[in-house]
Amino acid sequence: MARTKAPDFEAQREQILDLAAAAFAATSYPSTSMADLAAACGTSKARLYHYYESKEAILFDLLDRYTRQLMLIVTGVEAESERRGLDNRETFGHLLRAFLAEYETSQTRHIALINDVKFLAEEQRDQILKRERDVVAAFSRLLRLAYPDRVTRDNQTALTMTVFGMINWTFTWLKPGGKLSYAEFAEMVIELLEGGLTPRMPRAAG
Repeated sequence: MARTKAPDFEAQREQILDLAAAAFAATSYPSTSMADLAAACGTSKARLYHYYESKEAILFDLLDRYTRQLMLIVTGVEAESERRGLDNRETFGHLLRAFLAEYETSQTRHIALINDVKFLAEEQRDQILKRERDVVAAFSRLLRLAYPDRVTRDNQTALTMTVFGMINWTFTWLKPGGKLSYAEFAEMVIELLEGGLTPRMPRAAG
């Protein structure tokens, strides 16, 4: 007979994933053992195995949930923008704000996505990478809709990765609770996309 799951089973799993992500970010995935994870969770290895069969299973669930969350942000922003009647540029600004709000609370999960996907088994790795590509493709599509006069088929990939380059590495320098907030940084990125760094000079008359 299958063992009955405790009512807080999923909550416990989420806590394990949070602590595991922090441990992987601090000491690297290869250097972190199940014993280390059990210690970080304040439990025994035997109890940890009740929730996950292996360290690899923890990593996959961590990245699976995180990439699903990123995709949900994209679809959620599109649905909300349609409901509110936002135009394409407003929608993309909303998307940037939503991504950075997520990054502020998911720094260690984001580090795992960047550094540790290569440690998954091939089938699991392909699944995570496909969803990651889906997120990028959706992001790129919304960028082109927002700036159709500046984003073309020829430069769409380069400009998409340029925008991701501005926001994806915030975990290396932008600290929650610091002088510059994630919300303020989101507005900086939007302003940069809208007007660039150099003020536009008025055209001469005639």
